[in-house]
Amino acid sequence: MSKRVDVPALIFTTFSVLYPLIAVTLLRTFGAMAAFALVMVLLAGRLLLPVLRKVPLSLTVALIPVLIAMAAVSLFDVALSVRLYPVFMNAVLLVTFAISLMRPPTVAERFARAMEPDLPEAGVRYTRTVTEVWVAFFTLNGAIALWTVLQPGWDAWLIYNGAIAYAAAGLLFAGEYLVRLSVKRRGAR
Repeated sequence: MSKRVDVPALIFTTFSVLYPLIAVTLLRTFGAMAAFALVMVLLAGRLLLPVLRKVPLSLTVALIPVLIAMAAVSLFDVALSVRLYPVFMNAVLLVTFAISLMRPPTVAERFARAMEPDLPEAGVRYTRTVTEVWVAFFTLNGAIALWTVLQPGWDAWLIYNGAIAYAAAGLLFAGEYLVRLSVKRRGAR
């Protein structure tokens, strides 16, 4: 059975990855309000996905604080709200992962159980550790993203939020995958 592509989710993901480049291009071409408007429209569209596509509401509710925070900041400085989007998204991920440590199952355990419903206790402990690592990553990543917002100009912001942050997250994800394979091999012995 072939899996259908979720076009709205694909658009949102692509936008998220390309956001820094899109934001700077719109800002330089049409002004900060154009970049802000695009973000708000896409976030609002993403909030409608649970209603339109029967996506679990819990996967989308976290975007509401981002929408509110960006709107609030834009009342004072539209360009700043555009720059803060990666910081706000990172903060939401940090809070989501951290709360799951206090109220299990953790985020990593939920993903693991989607692939392996009968996750052994060792797997639960491992996923807790993975969630803790992601909390540390989101803390550091958010701090650096905020630092780039505070720098003059857009270069540091664009380089970090448009490339380095994604490369770091990708390396962490790949590294965790390799560690997981090693842990599973050792457990199979």
